Amino acid sequence: MNQSNRLKTFIPVILVTATLFFYSFTFVVQEYEVAIKLRLGEIVSDDFKPGIHFKIPLLNQIKTFDRRIQTLDAQPERFLTIEKKDVIVDSYAKWRISSAEQFFRSTGGNSARTSRLLSERINTSLRDEFGKRTIQEVVSDDRLALMEILTREVNANAADLGVKVIDIRVKKIDLPPEVSESVYQRMRAERERVARDLRAKGSEAAERIRADADRQRTVTIAEAYKESEEIRGEGDAKATEIYAAAFNQNPEFYAFYRSLNAYRTTFGKGSDVLVLQPDSEFFRFFRKPSGQ
Repeated sequence: MNQSNRLKTFIPVILVTATLFFYSFTFVVQEYEVAIKLRLGEIVSDDFKPGIHFKIPLLNQIKTFDRRIQTLDAQPERFLTIEKKDVIVDSYAKWRISSAEQFFRSTGGNSARTSRLLSERINTSLRDEFGKRTIQEVVSDDRLALMEILTREVNANAADLGVKVIDIRVKKIDLPPEVSESVYQRMRAERERVARDLRAKGSEAAERIRADADRQRTVTIAEAYKESEEIRGEGDAKATEIYAAAFNQNPEFYAFYRSLNAYRTTFGKGSDVLVLQPDSEFFRFFRKPSGQ
């Protein structure tokens, strides 16, 4: 029983010792990590696959780094174009570790130092490329080609850091505040000039349309007047023809009818005064009904 109790007492101790031994002599590399093994501060290996690996406690130190794609969002910088004009460029880069050993030797695995060194190389390439181009070229379709050139150049310059630059993008290109106002004034003046030109063309077109409408109105009125006069002339001719036919059928009645109309017109108002001789031809139907 005493031996059995002693075994029960030692089993947990043995398990704890074995666990501590296992953790002391092993390390784990995750899928998203790269690792290097140091021996007394010197790199002895950096070729570790994801999984469990062995080390010698106190003699070996393990450094792990994130090998996933990182984003470097740089501060906006001012560059000169080939036209000697200042532009403020806001850019960012995507990068990841390509060599864990070189990355540790160059940066010590320090993220801030890595960002600073990589930003210097990116800004150098941006300065060189913007100095070869005009503002119009860097904001036009040539911008995509510029990004590809920048990525290649920075990759070549950043090889000593043990990183690979996957992509560089320019988020925004601004003019300095002191230049922006003059540019806006020039753009405003140009827009106003275009607006005046369009207004002048519009006024010219309006006058042309108005003149054409007036001409068409005059022509239409003249044609309508001509047509109305022709119709009126035809009506007068028809009326004259009817009057003549009626007169020829009974000349005496027609003369009497015309005299009655003349009397109605002449004596229609009580204040009218007519000075004629009583035996005048105008009163012939007053003397005899036959008009004789």
